[in-house]
Amino acid sequence: MQQGWLTKTFKGDKAIWGLVALFMIYSLLAVYSSSVGVAFMKYGGNTTYFLKSQFFMLVLSLVIIVVVHYLPYRIYFSMAGLILIIAVGLLVLTFAFGSRVNEATRWIVIPGTGFKLQTSDVAKVALVLYLARSLAKYQNELNNFILVSKYFILPVGIVCGLILPENLSTSLMIFGMSMIIMFIGRVPLKFLFAYVGLGVVAVILFALVLTVVKKDNRVQVWKNRIEHFFSGKADEDGNYQSNQAKIAISTGGLFGKAPGKSTQRNMLPQSNSDFIFAIIIEEYGLLFGAIPLILAYMILLFRGITIAKKCETAFPAFLVLGLIVMIVIQAMLNMMVAVGLFPVTGQTLPMVSWGRTSVLVMSFSIGAILSVSRVVNARIKKEELPEEEISDEGEKIYESAKT
Repeated sequence: MQQGWLTKTFKGDKAIWGLVALFMIYSLLAVYSSSVGVAFMKYGGNTTYFLKSQFFMLVLSLVIIVVVHYLPYRIYFSMAGLILIIAVGLLVLTFAFGSRVNEATRWIVIPGTGFKLQTSDVAKVALVLYLARSLAKYQNELNNFILVSKYFILPVGIVCGLILPENLSTSLMIFGMSMIIMFIGRVPLKFLFAYVGLGVVAVILFALVLTVVKKDNRVQVWKNRIEHFFSGKADEDGNYQSNQAKIAISTGGLFGKAPGKSTQRNMLPQSNSDFIFAIIIEEYGLLFGAIPLILAYMILLFRGITIAKKCETAFPAFLVLGLIVMIVIQAMLNMMVAVGLFPVTGQTLPMVSWGRTSVLVMSFSIGAILSVSRVVNARIKKEELPEEEISDEGEKIYESAKT
């Protein structure tokens, strides 16, 4: 009875549902452990503040995944352009009226709620939906440089350009993610190299202009982080965090110090978000912390590719691949920063780090992937039925899945 209820409620790829459960378990354990000290100091001794907040967000994210995975994925094809326009509008609002936190304007506060929306996360997933639709729509015209520039790189440039002044790392990540998605979508490699070259020139020119026009800018922060990363010299921001993360990882070893025994959580800024991977390794070690999480994201990538291969049309395949690329790239960047292989970027670990907008966006993305998987599974089930049963039960299953 219980198994039947679970099967009817949670449809689509079972492996992805299992990964969602795994991410949530890691998230609750790691967020609570990494934020006890901060919660005690900031919230009057309430050590469970971040745990309660994350539990609420994960419950909400589960609801979002379930609801979205029942929606027909075809709606994203017709609404992708509108969603992107809304996302760009939010970026403009953030640029003009955004809330400034940690010397960067990346959020807008929703009136009456106090909820801070990080609009770059919304724009990121909106751009993936748009690129998936455009790749499917213009699949036979991708050798036209003018068309590709107009319908692909122009929207990418607008989104990245609006994010760039306050968040270089996210802008570069979205640009790189877009190039990978376009490569998967068969955009000629010579076009992509040209766009990358233009992107590099645009960033350099922007930094030079911003330095001249505005004294209070983030160019020096970008420069310091890159220089200190390659030189290994300590600074008060990026390298301090990176060094504390390395200490956490090295003292964790193979088996970790045990849950709740982290010492670096009290010295590592953003220990429950940007650097939560380091705390997980410190407490659970490489064997029970790092390797299972890395494998989980690799399995998610593999399952996404498997789902895309089973799609009969281009749009759902590009939708799944685009969302999977977005999630896995962000996860890999977060892990690389934690272990010192990449400069500090401020990217969270998807579905694990404490957060709000990021959790909601990732939940929507996983729900959309499962929506495609649900329809694919229904079609395969229909095809596996005996021929005499296809006209009734098979069609009923398949049509209900599509709508």
